[in-house]
Amino acid sequence: KYEYKTFYGTNTLVIENGEAYVIESSCKDHICEKTGRISKVGETIICLPNAFFVTVTDGEASIYDEVVE
Repeated sequence: KYEYKTFYGTNTLVIENGEAYVIESSCKDHICEKTGRISKVGETIICLPNAFFVTVTDGEASIYDEVVE
């Protein structure tokens, strides 16, 4: 479990068995929680109110690993 705090709110992300999903968010609509599990390259979970996003990559180095304000 990983907790990410931004200026706008908090999201709790779980990564297990090759899948990522949000189990808790402080946002009002909780769409990120309803997205479900992602595991395929290019799939994303986005929480606009909290300025939080997760993208599945192919394992290559990225210019973004983690961004927190």
